[in-house]
Parts: sequence; C-alpha cells; structure tokens
Amino acid sequence: MPSAAPPKFRQELAETAKAIVAQGKGILAADESTGTIGKRFSPINVENVEENRRAYRELLFTAGSELRNYLGGAILFEETLFQKAADGTPFPELLKQQGIVVGIKVDKGTVELAGTEGETTTQGLDGLADRCAKYYQAGARFAKWRSVLKIGQNQPSQLSMIENANVLARYASICQQNGLVPIVEPEILMDGDHDLERAMEATEKVLAQVYKSLNDHHIYLEGTLLKPNMVCPGQDCKKSYTPREIGEATVVVLRRTVPCAVPGITFLSGGQSEENATVHLNAMNQIPLSRPWALTFSYGRALQATVLKVWKGEKGNVQAAQKALLVRAKANSEACQGKYAGDSGSGNESLYVKDYKY
Repeated sequence: MPSAAPPKFRQELAETAKAIVAQGKGILAADESTGTIGKRFSPINVENVEENRRAYRELLFTAGSELRNYLGGAILFEETLFQKAADGTPFPELLKQQGIVVGIKVDKGTVELAGTEGETTTQGLDGLADRCAKYYQAGARFAKWRSVLKIGQNQPSQLSMIENANVLARYASICQQNGLVPIVEPEILMDGDHDLERAMEATEKVLAQVYKSLNDHHIYLEGTLLKPNMVCPGQDCKKSYTPREIGEATVVVLRRTVPCAVPGITFLSGGQSEENATVHLNAMNQIPLSRPWALTFSYGRALQATVLKVWKGEKGNVQAAQKALLVRAKANSEACQGKYAGDSGSGNESLYVKDYKY
C-alpha cells in the first residue's frame, strides 16, 4: 500500500516523532499568532510589536541548560521561525543546539462550517506544500494544525467530524511529503455544561473519525503525534471530578481509538489552570492500564501564564521569568512520568477562555 511519507523521509519522521516525546519530555507551544500574543501582552502592559515578541520568545528559548531535560520540541509561529536571538543566532539553531526539535504552526485559523450550528473547519491547505518545504529548509522538523470541535445538543455533528478529520488528514499527508512530522490536533472545547460521560462519548467519536481519515489517506502513523484535549467535563458542569477520574476517562478513550503505532500523545491544556493541567497529566500516567504511547504535554498557556506575569516586559525580570518557566516545565516532565508530587506552588488560576481562538 502506498504511503503519504516518501521512503527518503520515513526513517527521519519516525525518529523525530520519538525524540519529541522521549522519556520526561514534552512540547512548549510558543506558536501564538500576532493577535493572540497581543492578548497575552495586554494584561501586563507590554506593547505588541515585533521586538517585544522576539525578546519574549528569546526569554523562553534561553531559560537555561535544564530546559533540554524537559522539552523535546517547541512550536513556533512563522514570524518566530525566522527571528534571531540578540547575539544573532537564529531561533531554530538556538533550539537545535539544546536538542529541542523545532516545530511550526501551519494552519490559518478557523472559519464557520456552513450548514452547522456554529461549528468550524480550519483553513490553510492552499499553498501548504510550498510553505512546508520552506519551513523544512529553515530548520523545522514538525508541524501543528488545530481543528476545533464543540459539544452541544447536536454537536459535534457528523459533518463537522468528517470535515475536520479529512482536513487533518490532508494536512498530515502534505507535511509527511515534505519531511515534517504532523501533530494532529482535534481539540474539543471545554465550553458547555456536559458531564464527563458526555465528554468521553464525543472524544471517542471524534478520534475514531480522525484515525479513519488518517488511514484512508495512508498516513505513516509512526511519523505522527496526536494533540488531543483531555477528557474533561464542560466548564459549566455542576458536578466535580477527581484527577484520577479525568485521567482514567482520558486513557480509556485513547485505548479505544488511537493505534499503538503512534509514538506519543501530547495533550493541550485547553484552558485548565497550570496546576490542573499538570495534575491531570500525572494522573493519566499513574492509571493501571496499558499505555502503548507516551502521554505527555504540548502546553502554551499552562507553561507561560506565570512566566508572563513575572516578566511584565522588563529586562530586570527576565531571570525570574525564566525560573518560573523551568518550574512549570519540570513539573510537567515529572507528570508525564507519573512522578509529580503536586508541590510546584504556583499556577492555580483558571486559564479558560470561551470559544477559544488563537
């Protein structure tokens, strides 16, 4: 059977995917678009200009030699991929020197899917092959594409699930043809008042559809990663659940849907607080069920919220902000090994944003 991954890239794709999710390692998602980073800067009164964006990303990427112990990859926005540190070192080279694989966000955001009740699809397939080739030349070795689904009375609809799964499969195929490991991200938002059982049902249906489409498109699974939501109740659900219940629900759904050929599952935080995202990841890695894939993190807000508050755009705060990043990165490194003791001492504020766009 033909494969989306050409023979010349197959071994590299598999090795890259494994390296990103090596034991104790996850991903720093620093791929906020220009508009989204502006929303992050606004509460700390930092102007959203290129130099401030560059300086902030340099703060993250130069946090210290420990960083390589916790991060297997970092996802960049296109602007960041072509920026340099203050000493002239291109950011991709700076990360590569630390053994951190460079990734790139390649989707162009969501648009409404006609014929549905406010559901969306993701755009960006046009010209993607040329962009992937350019990103590979610039040093990127993996990519990320976010599709967004919702839980409601008639959601996710069959149309939404099929459309988003097919778009993710086309994206994955184009990436593999150009040497990039595709991170497949079908995010189900936390919006709503649904309970954990409803979240399990929806996530199982969505992931089953995604892997059906990946199979139809002959995607080389060994050279991919999955970035799903954790299976959590809706933000407005009246019933509360323990970390163990959320961890077990998530692992059960993954066992039913994700082939063991996939090297790793790198969870998004989805608006959970920094601490909850870590505690839930830790619970998953302690569940006494077989887990054939690495269960780790690909966090943006859940690694950076405290960092931004400490930094405030001031040079004198850089070292303290970098220390805050290392605290969260270490906590999540421990969590993806089931070793987190829950004593990082920060990050309990909810990061939830309704109908989250970035």
